[in-house]
Amino acid sequence: MDKAQLLCEFREQMADFLESVSGTPLSYKKKATALNNCADKIREAYIEQVLSEGYSINKRLEAILLITYVSYIVMLEYRNAVWPYEYMAFSRRIGELWEPMCKLPFLHPLNELSLYTPPDIGDVKNTLKKEVDDLISNLSIDDVGKKKLLKYYQSIWALIDNGGNINLTLDLHFEQEDEFYDVDYKSGFSSNEKGNTNRLLLVASIYKSLPEIHNNLIFLRQKEEENNHYLQTLKRSGLWDVYCADETYAKIHEFTGFDLKNWMFENMDWQADISSEFREYLQTNDLIKYLTW
Repeated sequence: MDKAQLLCEFREQMADFLESVSGTPLSYKKKATALNNCADKIREAYIEQVLSEGYSINKRLEAILLITYVSYIVMLEYRNAVWPYEYMAFSRRIGELWEPMCKLPFLHPLNELSLYTPPDIGDVKNTLKKEVDDLISNLSIDDVGKKKLLKYYQSIWALIDNGGNINLTLDLHFEQEDEFYDVDYKSGFSSNEKGNTNRLLLVASIYKSLPEIHNNLIFLRQKEEENNHYLQTLKRSGLWDVYCADETYAKIHEFTGFDLKNWMFENMDWQADISSEFREYLQTNDLIKYLTW
């Protein structure tokens, strides 16, 4: 697929849509949302076309990656046209777009792997309760001691439940060679990550308690030294295997068989591919530096 041609086609369709909403009473925020949705629909249509054709697995993934990248460029350009980015919104948005791009090799893998649906916390709780009940009932202690142990066990779950409904769903779940992998993608760890860090520690400990082999992985966009102590807390916990920057791309390559880092190097050039108008805006407002993956 030709990147320049794709950019031209995406921009033409987005320009037509922008013209259709320009004269409406929609707020600039709602126009931005509508433009993002339009870019999503255009991307989905192109991907559906690719999936319907006889591409090899590798070529299909490369085409989908290129379509996705082009859609991101045009989405950013047209959102900025109706609602100019400031630095926090722009840096956050670049991070948000990184995750779904990095999941594509798992959705269209060259190596054998399969996605799986994560367990429901209620099912996990019931299974563990039965195992504990069976274990305690077979202990050589009197009934009073057994009741005390069961009460302590129930109290622990009560404390956990008191923290709110636990959701075991992370960003990606897959199975490969009889082992399960549960992945959380992060752009970076900042000063407001305490709640998320505590949740990740709890979720990982529950996965480790399951009878199957579960590997908890964090895929991080930023380099390790660019993050704060919350990342180190997870890394030292023994519950998470943490991969940062190039380490993340290496693991994606290992699992899926696709060298995403090399594909990005050969096909993505943010500063050259965005429009001159958008590039000038980013440079003027010192935002161009955030165009890094």
